[in-house]
Amino acid sequence: MAGARHAPADWIDRARIVVLSWDGQKVAAIAAEVGCHEKRVRRWLHRFNADGLDGLADRPGCGRKSRIIEAERSAVVALARSVPPGKPVRTPSGELEASGEAGPGEWTLDSLTLAARQAGIAVARSQVRRILLAEGVRWRRTRTWTTSKDPEFAPKGPASWSSTPARRRAPR
Repeated sequence: MAGARHAPADWIDRARIVVLSWDGQKVAAIAAEVGCHEKRVRRWLHRFNADGLDGLADRPGCGRKSRIIEAERSAVVALARSVPPGKPVRTPSGELEASGEAGPGEWTLDSLTLAARQAGIAVARSQVRRILLAEGVRWRRTRTWTTSKDPEFAPKGPASWSSTPARRRAPR
């Protein structure tokens, strides 16, 4: 593994430390060759002696623990994908009705954070943003200017513009 090209770099360094130790080099010489501190060399040698090859792996639990669990992350994503309570929805009869008049008509980070907190999820606005960006979920409204449900709607374009020609600049 010390000479491997397709293994993780940290595993290769740790295996090189063990191999150099087997070659009879002292801790200071190994640290200088690998480019690390002597404490690091001693730690990996002790772990290798105690656990063998498995001792060179990262122990579970490295890094900061997540403050919210995966179920809460999924709930925030589901909330962002749901229809906001104040958004008017067309009924089968053709009328617009909103399920919650006091709720937001469009999701914003602030309204999503408030709704998540009301659902019992202790989350900050910045966390909501990071969760949605990581999942690729859009919380902003997509603006569509080209479609309308109005039967008398006439699309704008070259045909509907004024029939007067555009002004031209005088040549210099």
